[in-house]
Amino acid sequence: MNLLDNKVAVITGAARGIGEATARLFVENGARVVIGDLDQAAAEQAAKEIDPERVRGFGCDVADPDQVNTLLAYAREELGSVDVVVNNAGITRDATLKKMTVDQFDQVIAVHLRGAWLGTQAAAETMRAQGTGGAIINMSSISGKVGFFGQTNYSAAKAGVVGLTKAAAKELAKDGIRVNSIQPGLIATEMTRAMPEHIWEAKMAEIPMGRAGEPEEIAKVALFLASDLSSYMTGTVLEVTGGRLM
Repeated sequence: MNLLDNKVAVITGAARGIGEATARLFVENGARVVIGDLDQAAAEQAAKEIDPERVRGFGCDVADPDQVNTLLAYAREELGSVDVVVNNAGITRDATLKKMTVDQFDQVIAVHLRGAWLGTQAAAETMRAQGTGGAIINMSSISGKVGFFGQTNYSAAKAGVVGLTKAAAKELAKDGIRVNSIQPGLIATEMTRAMPEHIWEAKMAEIPMGRAGEPEEIAKVALFLASDLSSYMTGTVLEVTGGRLM
C-alpha cells in the first residue's frame, strides 16, 4: 500500500538532508513532489536523482512571500494540486548571546519562523481553494523545547514554530487541513556534522539510544503525518530524539 497515492507534496529545503530524505520517501509511497530550495540548481539535481518523472525542483527563498506563493502556484499548475506541505527549510547562525549580531538573529528567524508561517499561510489558501483538505508539517527542533547554548536565535525560532503550528491547527481544522510539527533531536546531516567534535560527543552523551538519528527516520514521521494514518491528529508536536532530554 502506498500511503500517498495521488498526492502532491511541496517540501522546502529539500535539496539535501532531512528534506531530501522526505522527498525520496514520499515518492516511494506514491506522491509527486516539488522540492523548493534556495539553491535552485541543487533542487533540480535532487529531483533528477530521485525521480525525474515524479519530482520537480524549484528555486525558492522561504522568507520571501512572493516566492513562496509562486512555489505553491507552480506545484498546483504543474502537478494538479497541493495536498501536503512540509516547511523544512532551515539555517544555523550559532553564537553566544554576547556575540550574536542582530543580522544573525534576524536571518534565522526569517528562514525558520517567517518561512514556516509563509508556507503555512500559502498552503492553507491553496488547500482551501481546492476544497479537499490537506496536511501541513512544520519542522521544529528539540532546541525549541529545551534551548541550547549559543542558539538563542534558533531556539526562539523553533519554539515559535510550535506555537504557530498549534494556532494554525485550530484555525484550519474546520477546512479539513491538519497542521502538525516534528521536533528532531540530533540528526546526522551535513549541517550537524559541521559542528566541532567535542560538541557532537557532548550531545551524543545525552541520547539514551546511544546514536544520532538518520534523516530517513525523520522522513518516516513526516510520512505518517502526511498520510491518513494520522487522520485524527492536528496541533501535535512529535519528538524524534532517541529519548534525548525527556
